Amino acid sequence: MLRPHPAPSLSGTPWVGLEDQFSDWAWQVKNRITTLDGLGRVLELTAEDRAAFDVCAPVFRFAVTPYYLLLADRVDPSCPVRRQIVPQPEERTVRLGERADPLGEESFEAAPNLIHRYPDRALLLATDRCPIYCRFCTRRRIVGRTERQGTKALFAAALDYVRVHPEIKELIVSGGDALMLGDQVLDDLLGQLRGIDHIEIIRVATRMPVTCPMRIDDRLADTLARHKPVYVMTHFNHAKECTEAAAVALDRLVDRGVVVYNQTVLLRGINDDARAIEELNRRLVSMRVTPYYLHQCDLAEGIEHFRTPLAKGLEIIDRLRGHVSGLLVPQLCVDVPGGLGKVTLVPEWIVEREGRVTRFRTYTGAIGEYWDPDPVDSLISGA
Repeated sequence: MLRPHPAPSLSGTPWVGLEDQFSDWAWQVKNRITTLDGLGRVLELTAEDRAAFDVCAPVFRFAVTPYYLLLADRVDPSCPVRRQIVPQPEERTVRLGERADPLGEESFEAAPNLIHRYPDRALLLATDRCPIYCRFCTRRRIVGRTERQGTKALFAAALDYVRVHPEIKELIVSGGDALMLGDQVLDDLLGQLRGIDHIEIIRVATRMPVTCPMRIDDRLADTLARHKPVYVMTHFNHAKECTEAAAVALDRLVDRGVVVYNQTVLLRGINDDARAIEELNRRLVSMRVTPYYLHQCDLAEGIEHFRTPLAKGLEIIDRLRGHVSGLLVPQLCVDVPGGLGKVTLVPEWIVEREGRVTRFRTYTGAIGEYWDPDPVDSLISGA
């Protein structure tokens, strides 16, 4: 079994001697690094890093928890954790095809902060706050703008809509990060959802196990378990994020029957090769987390430098399928711009169709045949 990476050491950091506070999630959020000077006290910043920080400030908020910042390499600008944190000058450039609202969520807003895009499920943007602001964020138009929590009135309007739409079987609580909500607020919200007869599934979308795993304490885990089935959708992008602290957080959830799925975003220079995805997913499965989606990076404004060609994702899936356990192979997913919904892509396994015969390319490169059954009419007639 793979061992998680050790928790970051506080030696030589601004938080030496603060071990007790460091393990408290509220302290982590309150003491997020939000300034260039604060970032420079932990990382050796390049001249480009420093210039980009000020240039990007009007575009998208900067914040990172002390815990997650310490996962980054102090000196290497290419570190896969560091690249998710540090602003880059490319964020100021909007490329052809990029959109402020790439998923078309605003056009499907059925009640304040409630997105009803698919027939049987809806998405509640319960907060615009996150423990860190990932530089590739697809909701950068709204996330972190005011750092506000959803109000009771906002939740009430959303819940009223859900109550009168019995076709909605599933509610996804997201944001921002859903677990930026306090325990009592979250407990009340989940309780109201469980009181709606036609709600069968509740999902909670969070990056807390990655960026602030101390948030997943016993009280929170008990709260989620009390309203099960609750599915936690988390977001690990690289094996460096699979630490001992993350493993403890995930154990608290899974041991209580909370199912955890992971959605990775395919990011250029961070995880865009089969080895990186394989190592990440091996570690996730060892922590009892199911790799669910490998997301193609969305067409949000200013993040083209993170995007990969569609062919890269297909290549990764092709190199995984058959060579590793199917438990390690996620679905390659593209959220089609404009709110048209998700599609999943697979490599081209079919070589040829001829009558009842379909010829396949297997993971070894061999070609095999599959025969469709005789038409039903001929089987009945005995022809």
